Amino acid sequence: MLDKILIFVQGTGFSAMTPPQLLMIIIACVLLYLGIEKKYEPLLLVPISFGMLLVNLPLGDIMAYPVYDQAGKLVSAGGLLRYFYMGIQLGIFPPLIFLGVGAMTDFGPLIAAPKTLLLGAAAQFGIFFTLIGAILLGFTPEQAGSIGIIGGADGPTAIFLTSRLAPELLGSVAVAAYSYMALVPIIQPPIMKLLTTVEERKIVMEQLRPVSRAERILFPIIVVILCGLLLPPAIPLLGMLMFGNLLRESGVTDRLSKAAQNELNNIVVILLGTAVGASASADMFLTASTIKIILLGLTAFAVGTAAGVLMGKIMCKMSGGKINPLIGSAGVSAVPMAARVSQVVGREANPNNYLLMHAMGPNVAGVIGSAIAAGILLSLLG
Repeated sequence: MLDKILIFVQGTGFSAMTPPQLLMIIIACVLLYLGIEKKYEPLLLVPISFGMLLVNLPLGDIMAYPVYDQAGKLVSAGGLLRYFYMGIQLGIFPPLIFLGVGAMTDFGPLIAAPKTLLLGAAAQFGIFFTLIGAILLGFTPEQAGSIGIIGGADGPTAIFLTSRLAPELLGSVAVAAYSYMALVPIIQPPIMKLLTTVEERKIVMEQLRPVSRAERILFPIIVVILCGLLLPPAIPLLGMLMFGNLLRESGVTDRLSKAAQNELNNIVVILLGTAVGASASADMFLTASTIKIILLGLTAFAVGTAAGVLMGKIMCKMSGGKINPLIGSAGVSAVPMAARVSQVVGREANPNNYLLMHAMGPNVAGVIGSAIAAGILLSLLG
């Protein structure tokens, strides 16, 4: 009887628990707290945190590979989340997320004010600035590209690029990218206030012009043709983004648009989030490079925000004070949170200010810009 009890105890996770695994379980619980209690990007942070929790439970083999004998017969089917993870490895889940984002997002503010493309482009500066810094710190060019893309504040793009360039960094990059997306309301305002004057923050912008149905339909078609011809590696992300938006704006595919926004998007978020979290096992995550990635990711995000605001200041001067530079911070790709932050900071300076729709222009441009940046990096490093 004692032998059976001993065998049972030795077969539990308690006997196999290592200090790194225990630390990762604590980190996962902290992230769950931030997602549930503090509501920091809960739709993404909760699945990622739970996947991280599952993979670090000893003996669960939730990410085990299938095992075959010499005759090719299946011996062990492998872990459940290993099959979820194939959606990342094969480049399926991130483009499907972009499909949902496109279906949910109104491109009208960008179409009405095309010049805000410059703000979205400027905010991508953080990606390439950090890429250089990561190389100087000893990362390979492929790893540096994966780290730099964190500056775009676009989780699906970061996952898509990292899974192709540096899959060994996927857990660290994904956690950093989504953490900074969740912390946009905390990180951005100090940078915005530091780089602008009170008078600049008070600027009230003119109402955007109405956008016709023809413009809304033609925009995604033209963008995907031009960008697809220029940067073929960006087609999976940009193509699904524009397809989702076309479903929204065509007026004849409401059922498909709603499915992309809701059922499909929700299912993919669950699968993607848990699979990303499961890539953050103790042996892969608790390394010196993870600390560097988190710090470099913060640098990328801060530099991208600053570059967007500075471009906003330039456009403010050139327009004779008609553009509020705060909307430049929305050039990062955290839709629509970054646009809301521009609105909040603008209202603090001037209660009559309404910047949300103006900030959505650079915000949408940031989504497009981060996908283009990923295409450039794939062309150069892939």
